[in-house]
Amino acid sequence: MRKTKQEAENTKTEILDSATKVFAEKGYFNTSLEDVAQSAGVTRGAVYWHFKNKTEIFEALFERLHKPLVEMIMQDIQQDHPKPLEQIQTLCTNMLKDVEADAQKRQTLTLFMIKCDYSGELEPYKEIHLKQKQEKIKLFGQYFVRAKEKGQLGSHSDPELLTMALCCFMKGILVEYLNDPDHFDLTLRAPQLMTLFFSKILD
Repeated sequence: MRKTKQEAENTKTEILDSATKVFAEKGYFNTSLEDVAQSAGVTRGAVYWHFKNKTEIFEALFERLHKPLVEMIMQDIQQDHPKPLEQIQTLCTNMLKDVEADAQKRQTLTLFMIKCDYSGELEPYKEIHLKQKQEKIKLFGQYFVRAKEKGQLGSHSDPELLTMALCCFMKGILVEYLNDPDHFDLTLRAPQLMTLFFSKILD
């Protein structure tokens, strides 16, 4: 019997969820499509019905992580918040806490930040993903530009440099957490760490 559109979409989601888990555990290059199919409880034919190859699954996982994040930041920045620094501090804190609360997101970040070296067949995706990363960084930069326009940063403050510092700080936190999540309470530490970062900006 032919599957309904919703059933097909559910199968695709199960394949992506399973690929996230297996890629994060074994690494992309050590995982076969058979591994993904077994983890999802489907046949290899079902995997090939939705994805031409393993790299297509890889790209779908990146999009599933990247697109909602960009949409969330764009929606947030559309608000004319009176205190942009408080706004981005809250956003970053919630983003970090969400990583601990969402196992799928945590596994996907582990894949892209810890287990992926963009070599071999993944090399063409490196430049594409770097461009998309720059898109997110530019969005973060708008908060600091607004803060300076509202007189909440010193006249000599550099929004571009502050954006770079924030991104490096966030990446460092995530890498430390993903490498040892059992000994890093991100829900507790994220607010403390972000408060520390932004308090130094306003000193």
